[in-house]
Amino acid sequence: MLLRYWGKILQRGGRNAVGQEAAGSTSQGRHVNDGPVGPVSLRKSNMKKAAIYVPNLVTSETLKQVCAQHRSSHLKYETLVVTTEDNITTIRMNRPQKKNAVSSTMTDELIAALEEAATDDSVLTVLTGTSDYFTSGSDLTNALERKEQSRANINPFRIFVKKFIDFPKPLIAVVNGPAIGIGVTILGLFDVVYATERAAEMLLFNKKLTAHEACNARLVTEVFPDDRFQSEVWTRLKAYAKLPKNCIAASKQLIRDVEREKLHDVCDKECELIDKRTNSKESSDAIKNFFKNKAKL
Repeated sequence: MLLRYWGKILQRGGRNAVGQEAAGSTSQGRHVNDGPVGPVSLRKSNMKKAAIYVPNLVTSETLKQVCAQHRSSHLKYETLVVTTEDNITTIRMNRPQKKNAVSSTMTDELIAALEEAATDDSVLTVLTGTSDYFTSGSDLTNALERKEQSRANINPFRIFVKKFIDFPKPLIAVVNGPAIGIGVTILGLFDVVYATERAAEMLLFNKKLTAHEACNARLVTEVFPDDRFQSEVWTRLKAYAKLPKNCIAASKQLIRDVEREKLHDVCDKECELIDKRTNSKESSDAIKNFFKNKAKL
């Protein structure tokens, strides 16, 4: 709703300019407005040419530094890849060998990445997954051994969820594949959720939902054909990222403030219940059965 509103303003005010920029922008050729240099193509083939045109302002080495600054630097993460380009900070869950399962390390790193993205210069923040999965949900490895420390584990989870609730900028989920457990339950905290048709296994309440069913349930904003998913979604996001940063952030806060207190209250109650359930025999048996069935596959 928020981005659709601003999208209409964008279309009225600069339809042609945005369309041309989105169509011409690729990961290999971007433009930077940086002081006196003005718009300079960042294609490697143009590095020397650009340096020749403005010999008194920049050298080719300086231009490389400008490119690096444009891509932006982030903290080093073990389970995430975080980048900023075109006014978009992308947080990519990066445990493809575990289908991007959310471990305790990833939980801590997602908290740090969201804190970093909240204060950087980007307009939008995107969460997506590496490879074929968005996320396979919570990593249950060593879950039985961690049961004794469940109360200590609940606090990072509480902080994790509240980072989504209080995030100050538009937050977009790009669901690039199956999403299970927490990968589905957090979708309601995003401002926009784009999903590929290939996200056919969205597991909620032990029931598999297709991306279209999730869209009908309003967990997903829009579903795209898999072969056009990445190109169409990122073209749209780059256009949104041209919107005025402070205005769009203020608009989001007006919408979120209406429900913020209720969301925090629900989060607190959920964490208390998770703590109790984690220490139950029923939970232990369910985890044991999960690994037993997995071993048979």
